Amino acid sequence: MPRSKRVTIADIARQAGVSPGAVSFALNGRPGVSEETRQRILAIADHHQWRPSSTARALVGARAGVVGFAVNRPARTLGAEAFFTDLIAGAQSSLAERRMGLQLVVVNSLAEEIATYRRWRSANQVDGVIVLDPREDDPRPEILGSLGLPAVVIGGSPSGSDDPATIWLDDAQAAHTVFGYLAGLGHRDVVYLSGPAEYEHARLRSEVLASLADRGVTGETIATDYSPVEVTSVMRSLLSRRERPTAVVFDNDTMAIAGLRVTQEMGVAVPAEISLASFDDSVVTGLIHPSITCLTRDTFGLGEQAAAFLLEQIDAPEILPDRTGPKPVLTVRESTGRPGADERQTTVLFDE
Repeated sequence: MPRSKRVTIADIARQAGVSPGAVSFALNGRPGVSEETRQRILAIADHHQWRPSSTARALVGARAGVVGFAVNRPARTLGAEAFFTDLIAGAQSSLAERRMGLQLVVVNSLAEEIATYRRWRSANQVDGVIVLDPREDDPRPEILGSLGLPAVVIGGSPSGSDDPATIWLDDAQAAHTVFGYLAGLGHRDVVYLSGPAEYEHARLRSEVLASLADRGVTGETIATDYSPVEVTSVMRSLLSRRERPTAVVFDNDTMAIAGLRVTQEMGVAVPAEISLASFDDSVVTGLIHPSITCLTRDTFGLGEQAAAFLLEQIDAPEILPDRTGPKPVLTVRESTGRPGADERQTTVLFDE
């Protein structure tokens, strides 16, 4: 049986009654055609199951129609973090409106992440990238700039000069919300269990905790690799101290649930003997008992915003100004209370 002929952009243009250039604009989500014409072209392309030729695309420098997202996390723990599933779902939702794809790669190191960007760029596999977890002395902004690869960073502070645009989450203010609330309850011995110390958000949150010394708060930061195994080990050590902390704050919800499990294992009452809180929220933290006080953010909306921002950046001739991400609220639940008090907390939302 003879192989059916591959449908080309010229074929779609003839059926739509437009120029091949207009078809290219529509298929790549670029301005230059009306929305009505765009939808007519897309419907014809769908009918013929049209897909771009990767070889031709690389030769002419056409757009890939794909956004890259390299996530530097242990693959075993990635699926357990609601932050990533919500963020990816939000980004995919936004990209689908422009008929763009998302290429997700899990990497094990910063070097592997940078190598991924180089490979994507050389093969014209992605049009731009979403970047997570800015670091101290981060080499990625300069490398992305040298590659000419459009990028949007999700970070806790504004971007530097000539660095990629940032969706700014203001981690310092978020930390003031969480740690300040605990200080207001009367906690004076607070431990922060962070992710890797080189992450910018870990430094910002740690600095805010240290700044509460003038309110009589003794703060301690302990870096982890995010894994429940390490968090469990650290919590056992903390709860075995002669003088236990009165409150522990975790970088994410999975860590917080692991920490809560240790308190139950060791018979330490929450919140009567220790309060627990998290910088990330999820459905599970509100369903377990005691439910966990969390900083709640629209992570799905953050993913939508990051993807839409990146698509604008891809079309823009220069780096766009930073934007502010969704504002979080503190969701107070049963896991926090005054030191030594045995009381239940109803769920309350506090604006930052």
